[in-house]
Amino acid sequence: MVTEGNPRHTAHRRTAVTRVAAVSLAAAAVGVFAATGAEAGTASRAKVEIVEAQLRTDQWHVIDAAPEGPSLGDQDVYSGTALKDGRKIGSGGGSCQVIHVEGTDVTTQCVLTIELERGSVTLQALWTKGPEPLDMAVTGGTGAYRNARGTARFWDINTATERVRAEILL
Repeated sequence: MVTEGNPRHTAHRRTAVTRVAAVSLAAAAVGVFAATGAEAGTASRAKVEIVEAQLRTDQWHVIDAAPEGPSLGDQDVYSGTALKDGRKIGSGGGSCQVIHVEGTDVTTQCVLTIELERGSVTLQALWTKGPEPLDMAVTGGTGAYRNARGTARFWDINTATERVRAEILL
C-alpha cells in the first residue's frame, strides 16, 4: 500500500480510508452468491445478491489541506482489490473528504465505485471514526447494477483478515 502524507495523521486517516475501501471493494464480489428474497416493506420480490470478500488496498494517497492536521477538505484517495478464495473478483476505488472536525472526531463523506464483470456499483456514506461495523449505502450503478440498492458492512478494518458482507437488491 502506498502511504503518503503527514506521518502524524497517517494512523487516523489510514483507518478511515481502509474502512471505506473495504466497503467499496466488498461490492466487487457481487454475483458470487445470489438468492431471491422479499424486499422489506413491500409485497414485491427482489433479487438479493449476498457478497462476502476479503479486501486488499493497493494504492492510497492522503491530501492534507491547510491547515496541517485534520481539517475540512482533507482527502484520502485509494484503490484496491476484492478477493474470494484468493482469486481477484473486482477492483475499484474512491475518495473520502473531511467535512467536519470536532475535537478528535473527524467525519468524512465517502463516494466509491467498483468495476465488475457485469457493470459498476456505487456506494456512499458519512463516517465518523468509531466502533465497527461500518455500513455504506449501495446507491446504484451501471449495467446489471443500474437499479442496485442495499447495504455493505465490514469488520476487522485494517487487518489481514479484513472482511465485508454486502446485501445488494437488484
